[in-house]
Amino acid sequence: MSTTLIWLIVGACLCLSELFVPTAFVAFMMGISAFIVALLSLALGNVWLQALSWLLLSTTLILLSRKYISPRRRRSKMRDAVLGETITEIAPGKTGRVLYEGNSWQARCDDDKAFIAADQRVYVVRREGTTLIVMPENILHS
Repeated sequence: MSTTLIWLIVGACLCLSELFVPTAFVAFMMGISAFIVALLSLALGNVWLQALSWLLLSTTLILLSRKYISPRRRRSKMRDAVLGETITEIAPGKTGRVLYEGNSWQARCDDDKAFIAADQRVYVVRREGTTLIVMPENILHS
């Protein structure tokens, strides 16, 4: 079996594995690199040089995919914030309950020193497991 055929099989397996186990395009980029090395193997006879080429190509393609394909991270916590309403009070550093999207969630204030009363509108800024991290609505109006 030639090294070209081996690289083609490895490339196909890696690309197909992305369909069944999503790896954020890592396996897919490694598969594309294997296809490129399969073409290069016709000119590069040394297996170690082929493996080194595959490693360098894979790393480069993965880094480029992160830069150009991945969504940009948002800087503002409040950009995607949505409103909820406290069911119970949230004492400083403690958890309480918030009504969010029709369900009751455990919630904690993002500011460990802030107190949020019951029946107050809050912004849900993120989620940590099953706990919502919230900020009082009046924080923007003060």
